[in-house]
Amino acid sequence: MDIANLPKAELHMHIEGSLEPEMMLRLARRNDVEIPFSAPDEVAAACDFKDLQSFLALFYSGLTVMRTARDFEEVTYAYLARAHQDSIRRAELYLSPQAHLRRGVSVDAVMEGVGAAIKAGERDFGISSAVIWGLQRQFSEDEALETLDALKGHEEFVVALGMGGPEIGNPPAKFRKVYAEARAHGLRTTIHAGEEGDASYVRDALELLGVDRIDHGVRAEEEGALVEELVRRQTTLTVCPLSNVRLRVFDRMEDHNIARLLRRNLRVTVNSDDPSYFGGYLNDNLHACCTAHSLSGAEQIQLLRNSFAGAFLPEDQIARHLTELDQALAAQRAS
Repeated sequence: MDIANLPKAELHMHIEGSLEPEMMLRLARRNDVEIPFSAPDEVAAACDFKDLQSFLALFYSGLTVMRTARDFEEVTYAYLARAHQDSIRRAELYLSPQAHLRRGVSVDAVMEGVGAAIKAGERDFGISSAVIWGLQRQFSEDEALETLDALKGHEEFVVALGMGGPEIGNPPAKFRKVYAEARAHGLRTTIHAGEEGDASYVRDALELLGVDRIDHGVRAEEEGALVEELVRRQTTLTVCPLSNVRLRVFDRMEDHNIARLLRRNLRVTVNSDDPSYFGGYLNDNLHACCTAHSLSGAEQIQLLRNSFAGAFLPEDQIARHLTELDQALAAQRAS
């Protein structure tokens, strides 16, 4: 079975984390932004991370080269072109608006560029895309509410509210108001939980914030009753295997718990997180998991089915994607 060429969705990928070294350097020159790198291999060398914090320092440094609508369009379109190579049909893209607003880049510029790329990606590659408005948990809830309010007028391309940043010291309870406000405005919701933080962060995300989806969530395994609850709710976990290994959540891919979670009937999906920093796009992550854990053909297909089932899409569109997957699989088997 050729899983690489089967239709799939990616539900956890940060636009700013798809900034390849060559583009980072080109945008820095174009926008006269000083960064601590002069060659692509220097960026690659900086990707030897000790933990989440060491990654975030590089992530926030790199994105400073993005200043104009043109920059955001080019970065987003480059990811969608690369996603097309991995047979991605649906992409839900995290955006970090506070990282841009705090340095004087307007929401208008950001969303003009990202929106243009989304339209071009659908036209050129047939990829359906949407933005997850990703708040940063290291900042206050008041700022989070202001950032949610800044979304007004740009809702066309935004499907959900999300949250990233350092978990430790910034629990879900800190953001109850902003998540309630997002739901009141019809947004779906997700949050990074159970990556750096323990299982309690996942439980609180479910019970206090009422999220639809959990980003990462791998440490939910620490609490048996929580796993049972995730299965009962069929809550999607957007797992990022190469990221988890690079950030020392697991020492090796062979130590990753994705196979155990899948075999316990959790709705696990595979995603690339920040592919230019973690060494691989979606198919690279799938290949690493399948190889390290000897996933059966049925298990591999379940990961792809989960990716569509967990997407923030109407049920009829999910059904169409699943039908396309079934047809592509049948065609592979027939050939």
